[in-house]
Amino acid sequence: MVVNKTRQTPAQKRANAKFAAKQEKKMGKPRPEEKVERPTLPISKSWLLVLIFVVCGGALFEILKLFGLF
Repeated sequence: MVVNKTRQTPAQKRANAKFAAKQEKKMGKPRPEEKVERPTLPISKSWLLVLIFVVCGGALFEILKLFGLF
């Protein structure tokens, strides 16, 4: 039978008691919610809408020209 003969130092005992007291206070309490950061776009929404309008609008006009409707 192997017995561990190492003992705690007084500093370790104090640290363990402090940790146990802190953990005891937390018992039964919900964990604090972490704030979730929403990723921001590198371009503003207004410029994004302008870019979409230019690209999709140009493509729409080309399709209308192709069928002779414009």
